[in-house]
Amino acid sequence: MTSSEPEAFRLSPQVLIASLRAMEPRPSALLLRRLVEGRSQEACATYYGVSAEAFSVLLLRASVALARRVGLSVREPAGGDEEAAWARMLGEALTREDARFPAALVPAVDVCRRLRAVGTEVAEGMEAAAREDAASPHRRREEWLRRLAVAALLALTAYLYLSRPEEPPRRPRPPAPAAPAPR
Repeated sequence: MTSSEPEAFRLSPQVLIASLRAMEPRPSALLLRRLVEGRSQEACATYYGVSAEAFSVLLLRASVALARRVGLSVREPAGGDEEAAWARMLGEALTREDARFPAALVPAVDVCRRLRAVGTEVAEGMEAAAREDAASPHRRREEWLRRLAVAALLALTAYLYLSRPEEPPRRPRPPAPAAPAPR
């Protein structure tokens, strides 16, 4: 017996959080800004300094990557024209529930709609994970190693500056010959 509920709508916020954290940072940030924070496509495009069309293509790629990461079967667009059409259709599907789109785009649309539906839980989970990561012993050790590396670079720079050989005294330049006066 199969459920009429799409597969993506059974995804828990924890699965989405883990998948977003495992993705590359930029696609993850695109999805968070647009779907979890609920920003408009135009505002997101302005934030990233791209056109609205370019942002919609980036959002499509990120949603396909997220759908794959959570285990949904989704294919990449066949070419540039199909990618641009899918990007437009994804944008429409995110603004209107009755929007039409091809069956191949269903997993990406469903995972975006699910992410938007559990946006509050995902945002809280991402913040908690970031706090936990910042307080972890691994992160603290990494911070101390960075500080140590910076201190070593500063010490090496100071040593090289102070131990450089004396520069020979500069000889004064002879005065430039005077230009002939115009007639």
